[in-house]
Amino acid sequence: MPAKIRLQRHGRKKKPFYHIVIADARAPRDGKFIEKIGTYNPMTSPATIDLNRERAFDWLMVGAQPTHTARAILKFKGVYFKKHLQRGVSKGSLSQEDADIKWKNFIDEKDAKVAERFEETKLKRLEWHKQISGSAKAPKKVAEETSAKPSKDGAADSKENKSFADSVEQTTVESFAGGNDAAPEVKEAPAPVAEEKPVEEVKEAPAPVAEEKPAEEVKEAPAAEEKPAEEATPIPVVSGAPAKEDDYKKIEGIGPKIAELLHTAGLASFSDLENAPLDKLKGILADAGSRYTMHDPTTWPQQAALAAAGKWDELKVLQDELDGGKVVNPDESKSTED
Repeated sequence: MPAKIRLQRHGRKKKPFYHIVIADARAPRDGKFIEKIGTYNPMTSPATIDLNRERAFDWLMVGAQPTHTARAILKFKGVYFKKHLQRGVSKGSLSQEDADIKWKNFIDEKDAKVAERFEETKLKRLEWHKQISGSAKAPKKVAEETSAKPSKDGAADSKENKSFADSVEQTTVESFAGGNDAAPEVKEAPAPVAEEKPVEEVKEAPAPVAEEKPAEEVKEAPAAEEKPAEEATPIPVVSGAPAKEDDYKKIEGIGPKIAELLHTAGLASFSDLENAPLDKLKGILADAGSRYTMHDPTTWPQQAALAAAGKWDELKVLQDELDGGKVVNPDESKSTED
């Protein structure tokens, strides 16, 4: 059996990672292999393929058969292009140096395209992260005047929060702290109060009042004359039309189709079937088609009379004597017994 160039699955669930191996065709997929020539990761964009092209080419030239996926990988990585060039060298239509140059140019161009795609994917991912997280917010500026922290005596400890008079008083007290004389009291100079100018009242210009036009009297349309409600005309009741159709399937010899034919013909109740002439019943069956002419309606009026009177036990006894709604001939029954 020839060797196979196939993929061996690795990785965890829903995140596969494949090894490109040379294995016996009879070996299981993830079983024993002859040589590992590369890896394939389909979870990246684009897919990451690391392949030893020289070893793959050597195995291909000695008859190794790749699988469908392995064949696509070998074509993408230029192994089959090298095999094509090597055929031209063997036929003499191309020199080995020219074949090597063409193959190298092909590989360089392919690798450049793959690298470009990786860069595009990287930029798209960065833009996506920016859209998700948003732009960084500017740091908040520290307020120039920080709130004073009260000390144990309730006074502000921060020098930045002290007024100019407080700083002068503190300096004076510190300068006289070493002498016997008491430090003279320094009276705080009253801060000049800015004269408040009376705010001029701004008189709002009166809004132009739109001249009110006398509303035109809307003449109400005369109400439509109420017509007296028409008395509902009583629906004429057709005499003889039954309110409910009886179930003719209780009559032996009448099935669902024949019952529907009888109802359509106007025979709705057992009493209607009882009073129906035999010729009319045969005519209904004949009009329905040849498949219904085999039925014999002779006993139907008799059975309908018992059903209309509510004599179900007598109807049961009568039906036991019938065969498919037909009267059994005693001579025929004896002949069949013999």
